[in-house]
Amino acid sequence: MVLQKALLAASRRPGLRRAVTGNPATRRVVERFVAGETLDEALAVVRTLDGDGIAVTLDHLGEDITTRAEAEHSQDAYLALLDGLAALELGAGAEVSVKLSAFGQALPDGHETALELVRPVVEAATAIGTTVTLDMEDHRTVDSTLAALAELRKEHPGTGAVLQAMLFRSEDDAKALAVTGSRVRLVKGAYNEPPTVAHQKKRDVDAAYARCLEILMAGPGYPMVGSHDPAMIARAHELAAQHGRAPDSWEVQMLYGIRPDEQRRLAAAGTRVRAYVPYGVDWYAYFMRRLAERPANVGFFLRSLITKS
Repeated sequence: MVLQKALLAASRRPGLRRAVTGNPATRRVVERFVAGETLDEALAVVRTLDGDGIAVTLDHLGEDITTRAEAEHSQDAYLALLDGLAALELGAGAEVSVKLSAFGQALPDGHETALELVRPVVEAATAIGTTVTLDMEDHRTVDSTLAALAELRKEHPGTGAVLQAMLFRSEDDAKALAVTGSRVRLVKGAYNEPPTVAHQKKRDVDAAYARCLEILMAGPGYPMVGSHDPAMIARAHELAAQHGRAPDSWEVQMLYGIRPDEQRRLAAAGTRVRAYVPYGVDWYAYFMRRLAERPANVGFFLRSLITKS
């Protein structure tokens, strides 16, 4: 947990960001977790994963937006992404994930700005037969994000949301979202949250995840099991059988570059699998959170720097 907190804190340090992103060896390692910096590179990854029977959700990386112009740039990037996906004709096999912070959520009148700018993206996704999932960020954004979800679902009921099991509130949020037509990705959480709002010990987060998973799998919605933990994935299969869920009524989601062999194995065995595929030049904060999530990622990163620099 000490290492995790240090890495999460580092994700917000501009000086360290410049040092890491300017290191050619680091950029080569990042390729494991990020599907390139351009749209063409990302679409090439989508085609490869589709060939392996794996669906995707694409995230154009960008956080800490400080101006409306930057937020509008995020909108433009997602509209271009959806144009690119339209040509692949994958429908719901290729959806997109957005962080409302990239659409100006932290600006003055940020909730209204983010909702205004993300709405055309949701409309464009619907037009090509796919959808948008609203990523969840730190606990200060949850109410705004869920309010935006409720508004968007009025006309685009397939719009999805993310719940972070580490937050104390997430069990109640899971109960509220476990309704017909609702799509919910359940993750453990990758933000440095205070003990007043979130579980701090891994075993407590795991237990909270299992409780939220049971709520979602028992409900009539569409659970998206965001986990690389074999025990949690096995439990999801048990709950699916227990509740008589059809194979197309839920899915497992894993991050691009994490356990790729297992992603292919699960897909080949009949489980719906979707890879979370980030791309773009602003990859630093995302990359640092991936390091924080698993000690094995840190080891991989350090070994790669030694062997590739």
